[in-house]
Parts: sequence; structure tokens; C-alpha cells
Amino acid sequence: MPFTLIPQNSISGGVGDSLRPNAKPIIINGNMAVAQRSTSVTGQNTAGYKTVDRMYANIDSAGSYTVIQESLTSGNAYDNGFRKAFRLDCTTADASLAADDNLILFYFLEGQDLQMIKKGTSNAEKLTLSFWVKSNKTGTAQVNLVDNDNSRICGATYTISSADTWEQKVVNYAADTTGAFDNDNNKSLTIEWFLDSGSTFSGGAVPTAWEATSNSDRNQGNLDIAGSTDNDFAITGIQLEVGEYTSSTLPPFQHEDFGTNMARCQRYFTMIADGRLGGGSNEAVIGTGYCHSANGNYFASGTLPVRMRGYDPSIFTVTGSSNYKVLRDNGEDYFDTLTMYGQYNEQTFSVDGTGNVSCTQGQGVQMRLASSSTYLGVDSEL
Repeated sequence: MPFTLIPQNSISGGVGDSLRPNAKPIIINGNMAVAQRSTSVTGQNTAGYKTVDRMYANIDSAGSYTVIQESLTSGNAYDNGFRKAFRLDCTTADASLAADDNLILFYFLEGQDLQMIKKGTSNAEKLTLSFWVKSNKTGTAQVNLVDNDNSRICGATYTISSADTWEQKVVNYAADTTGAFDNDNNKSLTIEWFLDSGSTFSGGAVPTAWEATSNSDRNQGNLDIAGSTDNDFAITGIQLEVGEYTSSTLPPFQHEDFGTNMARCQRYFTMIADGRLGGGSNEAVIGTGYCHSANGNYFASGTLPVRMRGYDPSIFTVTGSSNYKVLRDNGEDYFDTLTMYGQYNEQTFSVDGTGNVSCTQGQGVQMRLASSSTYLGVDSEL
């Protein structure tokens, strides 16, 4: 039977057999399936990656939150194939935010992954963003695209119509013939969902056409998630498409297999060893190495599963006492502190362990976790 090869960069979907700009979805982990750092953390009142990979919670003097990877068992999002969501539950309210305070969800993209948008040229493309959202709050909220290379912004609004109900939102963005994205591995585009803010970010108008970034235009419909401990916000099924679509013409969400999704996340963050996973992994091996100096410190290194985004990842560790250990000839040593060390590239890591060292210079060691609450990761996020 004859067959036709489908080009790797053309996957059909949507009305009219629309062609996607690339084989894989632009948004990584848009179904919130991967959460390497944790599945639930409490008392969060600072900015950072908390649970679900690639979802950055910008909590800037706007209350405290439990941040979780929520498991879905029912609802419209579940019926459309989504089993996980990123969720914020307000646990300490701030009903009167200062001017510069804010609560925003960020998603960052590399410039080299956005060249098909042709931004800054006469052939610039329109964009469509879709996502599923649920909150106890109803009303209009704003979600923006921010060009970090050229300090430009384009905004759109969506309305949460029914409380505590999964609803899909589809918003469109104009093409921008001004300001090309840099073709590199740095942060070029930010998607920002405003959940709450002070007066600095309101008072203007939604920038439905691309313009120079103005804080006063970024949040015209405030959800006020920080205003009460009754408030929550959850999101899943994020997809960014090149072109202008409606809810009826939008290409279907591309559900990747878990392994592919994980590998794409590991470009930005890799959990090397995690004692919290159980199953005897509380003494998971970090790497092998040697004693650098007698009674001084240990070096250990290993290979990462994928090439990370940059040459200089930071370390992600737990604080406390005797979190890590080495096995050495005729003994073992426990220590508190690990730091990144020496020369490395995108697919290897080297760590330096210090404290309570009792070894002979040059002695070979195996470095491990020392408890079920200990972990070690490397971070190359945007």
C-alpha cells in the first residue's frame, strides 16, 4: 500500500488541516505532568520554581501560598485528557497590596525556539495561547506576552465565568514587525498570568497591539487572589500556537509521552538524586570521586541524562546537618554542604563536599544521599 511521509516539522491538526510550525509543542510540560522539585510545598512567599517544572510563581510581598501539583479526577480538563494541574492556594492573605507588590505566574521561552514566529520582520506571525483554568474567583484577568529582548508587550484578557469549574480559554495576539527575538539560549519571551498586584501594574489599558512595555498596562482586570485565604488558582493544558485560532479551530493539545516530556524539562532542571522518593533511595548515589586533600574535602562527579541549557548550572540542595555521606575505604563520612565545583559542561556535574572529612588524599569515594529527606539537583533555568 502506498504511503506518504509527513515532514518532521508538519503535524496536522485543527480545522482545515492546519500545519504546526514544529513537531513538538512550543510549551514544555504544558500538561503539568512533571514536578521534579516537589509535588507540594507550603508557606511559599517568595518567587521561584516551586513544584511543576517550567512554572515560575512570582510571589512578591503578596501573601503566602501552598503550591501543589494537583491530581485531577473529574471535570472538563480531566475529560480532555489532563490529569495534573499547577495550583496556588492562598494561606496567608494580603488584602491591601503595596503599589509594587504582585502575584504572577511566569513561563519563560528561549529565543532560539521562537524564530518561526518571525518577530521583527514583515512576515511576523500572530500567536494564539490556550489554557484550562479553575478558580473560586470569577471575573476578567489579563495574560501578557513580554518580549524581553526588546522591552515590548502585548496583552489579552479572559473571563472566568463559573467558580470552581475547569474552563478552557483561547486568546489571540497580534503580529509584531518590530524587534526580532535573539537567536540564542537566553530568555526572550515571557508569558505572564497576572493573579494580583498593586497599583503600579494597573491604571492603563490592555495592550492589544505590541507596544513598549509599560507596567501600568499589565494588569487591568485584577483577580485579587491574594485578598483572602479562600482563594485559589489552578491551570493546565497550556499551548502556544503560531497563527490565529478560535476555540473551534485550535489544533489539539499535543500530549507527549512522559519520558519525552521529562527529558525536555531536564534541559532546565535535573534532579540527580531524591531521597523523598522512597524505595530505598534515601541513600541514592550522587557520583564517584576522590578525597582532594587529607581531612579536607571530597569531589564527586557524574553524567546528566540530557544536555542542559547552559554551562553554569546552580545547585539545588536541602539545608541541615549530615544530609550527605561518602563511602570510603574502611569507613564513611557525613557532611552538610555541597557546592558546584570546577569545570563542567552541559552534560556533566561536579560537586564539592566539605565538613567532617576524615580521609587520605587521593582516596576513592562514592558520594550518596544520607537520609530520606535529602535531595540534590542542578538548575539551568531561564
